[in-house]
Amino acid sequence: MADSVVLDPVDLHLLRLLQNDARTTYRDLAAQVGVAPSTCLDRVTRLRRSGVILGHQLRLDPAKLGRGLQALLSVQVRPHRRELVQPFVERIRALPESRTVFHLTGPDDYLVHVAVADMADLQRLVLDEFTARREVARVETRLIFQQWDCGPLLPPGVQT
Repeated sequence: MADSVVLDPVDLHLLRLLQNDARTTYRDLAAQVGVAPSTCLDRVTRLRRSGVILGHQLRLDPAKLGRGLQALLSVQVRPHRRELVQPFVERIRALPESRTVFHLTGPDDYLVHVAVADMADLQRLVLDEFTARREVARVETRLIFQQWDCGPLLPPGVQT
């Protein structure tokens, strides 16, 4: 596990603001945090270099892209061995329907968040891309009715 980074109140404030809107300019960030723009730039650069900030992502509405049905697929791989795990993960990550892949403990080995066009597309995906693989022992599908984003991710004990 990676070592945590010591963050002061200014760093935490910057992280809160950037998680709400990663497009905020350094000038606006600096004004909201109460530091000079150059200080703000230095701090955000340090947060990137230290690995606290991993990148910036553009969020899209899957329904507007013709992928209005989302599901979570619980996948059991047997045998669960390294030589099967890596190719399986690479293949699943390469599928355009895959949004996120989690490697788990417990009875299921993976949880895969997918976005598809409709039920027929979901059935095709499960049958052709998951259960057709020899190492996949079981797939359990759960439809997602609704999804909510939560607050900013901060270190334990820090209030939002």
